[in-house]
Amino acid sequence: MRKLLIGLFILSLAGASFAVPKEIKLPPPKYSGKTSVEETLLRRRSYRSYHPNQLTKEQISQILWAGQGITESTWEWRTAPSAGAIYPLTLYLVNKDGVYEYFPKLHKLVLVTKSDKRPELVRCSLGQSFIGEAPVVIVIAADFQKNKPKYGSSRGIRYVYMEAGHAAQNIHLQAVALGLGSIPVGAFWDAVAQSALGISKDMDPIYLIPVGYPNE
Repeated sequence: MRKLLIGLFILSLAGASFAVPKEIKLPPPKYSGKTSVEETLLRRRSYRSYHPNQLTKEQISQILWAGQGITESTWEWRTAPSAGAIYPLTLYLVNKDGVYEYFPKLHKLVLVTKSDKRPELVRCSLGQSFIGEAPVVIVIAADFQKNKPKYGSSRGIRYVYMEAGHAAQNIHLQAVALGLGSIPVGAFWDAVAQSALGISKDMDPIYLIPVGYPNE
């Protein structure tokens, strides 16, 4: 009987689904470091192979803050410049647990979609397997409608892409400063990625950034 109970206990553990946090309050970012801007520029590379080691909350906090974090509390200015301070971008973190939206003002993550969506991102990005190897993928998405009332359609779209480039470069350089690697990915089916991530139809994914420990 004891062996039977032990066996049933082991089976229950094997089939258990461990809770995925719906909200993650991130630790405060650091505003100084040991690596200079010049050194991060010198060392930045695009990596296409990663170790499976998970990132710490501190590392994730720093990377997200670098991309879209608040730098001034009154006007809520961010780390990346935005035309008219409209801020049409939203960052999403994709990891083994699911898809999380980053809220800069509260510096926290909120669960959007449960389950690992990295394999689906690999498929919709024409089989770029390193996207599935990296422990996290930062998705830069944009609401293009936000810029149009002030700047019109053509100019407003241009400013969104410019802003995405600013945010992405911040993320790439911050990754270097943390001893991590990254790679910019623009080749993917937009609508398929949006559906896989489960994000709002107002948000168009325009940039994927796998981040992790490079497997050199």
